[in-house]
Amino acid sequence: MTKHFTAVSDCSTEELRHLLDVSRELKAQLKTSGCNTPILAGKTLAMIFEKPSLRTRVSFAVAMTQLGGNGLLLRDEEVGLGKREPVEDVARVLSGMVDGIMARTFEHEKITGLAKSSTVPVINGLTDFSHPCQAMADLMTVEEHFGDLAGRTLVFVGDGNNVARSLAVACGKFSMRFVLSAPVNYELPQEEIDRIKSQVPQLEFELIRDPIRAVHNADVIYTDTWVSMGQEEQKAQRVKEFEGYQVNESLLSAAPKRAIVLHCLPAYRGLEISAGVMESPRSLIFPEAENRLHFQKGLVAVLMGGM
Repeated sequence: MTKHFTAVSDCSTEELRHLLDVSRELKAQLKTSGCNTPILAGKTLAMIFEKPSLRTRVSFAVAMTQLGGNGLLLRDEEVGLGKREPVEDVARVLSGMVDGIMARTFEHEKITGLAKSSTVPVINGLTDFSHPCQAMADLMTVEEHFGDLAGRTLVFVGDGNNVARSLAVACGKFSMRFVLSAPVNYELPQEEIDRIKSQVPQLEFELIRDPIRAVHNADVIYTDTWVSMGQEEQKAQRVKEFEGYQVNESLLSAAPKRAIVLHCLPAYRGLEISAGVMESPRSLIFPEAENRLHFQKGLVAVLMGGM
């Protein structure tokens, strides 16, 4: 297994398969017995947050607790990653005190910088460029529902953002088709598509502007906020330019009846997704959110516990 988890592309399909299998095993153990074997007893995960979070903070902290370890919260004002102290100094100091580092940052270079200088595993809890833990929890949810991944079609409706990038790579790793439906100027740039295809040549990628046409053969319809953290000043412009890209009842009716709906949250009902679809039986959004805990538990179990 690779030492760090900074991007989905860091790992082979076999390594990602192992992470999903361990996550599934630990989830089943918890659901069956009410607890997990404390394989991380005495171990500490340092958790650095430049960006606020509900799911990332709670899932990593609870994962460590349920495996017998400790999740140590480090706020940005305390660490000052790259400001108060150089990234490489933070990595070296923490490496002498903790057993793993998880960071949720703006710049992706801070994650790669931590990994370069750290002697303990570094996990990407989100950057502006990628969100690998989210993408893998998403595939865990898809696999639980359908029983397989290969040959499935995931349609991402909305901004070609960090989640879309990570999902595109993850889909390619597991022989899934990835369709992006985005307005002009919000698609993934061609150089990024070329880079992703160089990492996963087997990826079947398609850009379809019309969301109605895009979901025609969808197994999964995925959306995310149109206005990410740090883009608040662009809200009015983005809402206008994403008109017609809402995942709503009309869009869902154009998809096969088997299609499920996912959203990485937080969701803004009435913007990127309607309240009706959010609460519909075809929405697996909240089981998907719960799987952040289970995938990340599997991740720390492998990286820090040797599973």
